[in-house]
Amino acid sequence: MAAPKTVRALFTDYKVFSGSAHPELTAEICKCLGCPLGEILIRRFADGETHLQIQENVRGADVFLVQPTSTPVDHHLMELLLMIDAFKRASAERITAVLPYYGYARQDRKDRPRMPISAKLVASLLERAAADRVLAVDLHAAQIQGFFDIPVDHLFAAPVMVEYFQRRFSKDELTIVSPDAGGVERARSFAKRMNAPLAIIDKRRTDINVAEVMNIIGDVRGRHCLMVDDLVDTAGTLVKGVEALLGQGAKTVTACATHAVLSGPAVERISTSPVQELVVTNSIPLGKEASVCSKIHVLSVAPLLARAIQSIHEGGSISTLFI
Repeated sequence: MAAPKTVRALFTDYKVFSGSAHPELTAEICKCLGCPLGEILIRRFADGETHLQIQENVRGADVFLVQPTSTPVDHHLMELLLMIDAFKRASAERITAVLPYYGYARQDRKDRPRMPISAKLVASLLERAAADRVLAVDLHAAQIQGFFDIPVDHLFAAPVMVEYFQRRFSKDELTIVSPDAGGVERARSFAKRMNAPLAIIDKRRTDINVAEVMNIIGDVRGRHCLMVDDLVDTAGTLVKGVEALLGQGAKTVTACATHAVLSGPAVERISTSPVQELVVTNSIPLGKEASVCSKIHVLSVAPLLARAIQSIHEGGSISTLFI
């Protein structure tokens, strides 16, 4: 992906800042944009409270705060809210919360009695803290955009993934697989770009983080299968899906997901499973165990985010980045 052109300022200036969640990604974004990383001091008091201070003048600036709300989710979310408040009080002209990973996105509805809609609450908190707009990557459910009353730019990592897999597979031997009914639209878009057929795994979830594969819709026999999802958490769904596809005669199974949450036994399950490769992005920093796993391959979304930041700052369209 080509590096973006020099930004033409519509505001007095534009500045990119990072929380503590993923400074490496922010540094890469700044490198793509050709701009310095903004200076902000973030510390924690002995009791765990977050203390932060902006180290430069941001009056009238167009500010972009990069902070995936990944593990520890609550700490990184609170840090983001405090940063937004600090920049608003420092008279920044516009504040864009850049969320490569949107925590609590899976809790987007009441599927049982007496439960919160946590994804909506997070949206309300970001608005109340005074964010002017949100830039997110692969939300778990597209309707989360409707939880906001401020502009939301929803990017997809699929163009980055498709470019990688087009070099690896021939369209004549590849089948795209959705790991569940909820991901069919995502997998269908992927299959359209890859010009490949689509299969669906009929999955029933028996409890939180517990899934059981029921059957496979579509022909996968003798095919190289590519399972497409938005995130991998405990990898239970991924491993069972791989086993089911191989059981139906698939030649090989590769998986891809934008967000490598990889909680609990996920890395061990991936390492010992028959999956050929798991391709993820750097929307979330990998843990030590995952970073040395030979089956996990990481692609960067920094150029994608840099192009979106440039377009937002210039007041241009980012529709070409959508899929």
